[in-house]
Amino acid sequence: MTLVVFDLDGTLLNAESAVTPFTAETLRKLTAHGIAYTVATGRTLQAAQGPIAEHGFVLPQILKNGAVIWHPGELDYSHRYLLTQQELWHVLAAFTLSEISPFVFTLENNGRHAVYHSPLLNQAEQKLASLFEDERNLPLQPLSDMPLDAHVINVSALGEATSISAVIESLENEEHLVSYTGKIVDSTSMRWLDIHHSLGSKGNAVTTLREELGYDRIVVFGDGENDLSMFDCADESYAPSNADDEIKAKSTTVIGHHNEDGIARFLRERFDLD
Repeated sequence: MTLVVFDLDGTLLNAESAVTPFTAETLRKLTAHGIAYTVATGRTLQAAQGPIAEHGFVLPQILKNGAVIWHPGELDYSHRYLLTQQELWHVLAAFTLSEISPFVFTLENNGRHAVYHSPLLNQAEQKLASLFEDERNLPLQPLSDMPLDAHVINVSALGEATSISAVIESLENEEHLVSYTGKIVDSTSMRWLDIHHSLGSKGNAVTTLREELGYDRIVVFGDGENDLSMFDCADESYAPSNADDEIKAKSTTVIGHHNEDGIARFLRERFDLD
């Protein structure tokens, strides 16, 4: 049996963060042909459900880059790789030294996510806060209000490339932390950064689903650094033409652009769906 795993942003979704009608029809064809599929995304549950809720994603879903796995049928998370308080304070100190405002993602007891952040320092951080709150339906609160026993999934931020690099370098000796970074669209100097528990990777989560659900072949699609770990463990890995160069180099082959239904067009050919 084959399991197809999609990254969302920059991969399955178009530039408007939507599943196009052509891609939606392709997903229906996958289902009709008995081909299973799911997602592996850096988004939270709320943020992921918006674009995929109506498109047959019934299998466990890999969220926050593998830090959690959501089971729709059970309405619960089966795996959670959380940051310790010591690791969190080390991360927050690194951001403070680099003058970047961190966004701390937490998992509440009812399965909902909340985001806590320090004072916003520039327009880019304000825009990011608006994206989390307005488009992705994530409640934002001051970092000073975060409970001491909060379940922390990851810390995210954006900033100048030099500052982001300084944060990553300061955390290199934390053996249980991993950092993902990537470029910001329409910016030559700004980068995003996600910091997670080292076991909370897309690759580890994909391997877990392979073992628990009994799939013998994994086909993955992704465009960024946080997809590398699942490219390493997949039988086939495909990068859209808009992907980072490192991803393209690791892919089985490079396919069409995410904003031109590149993944859907490839799927129709790969699985003879037409």
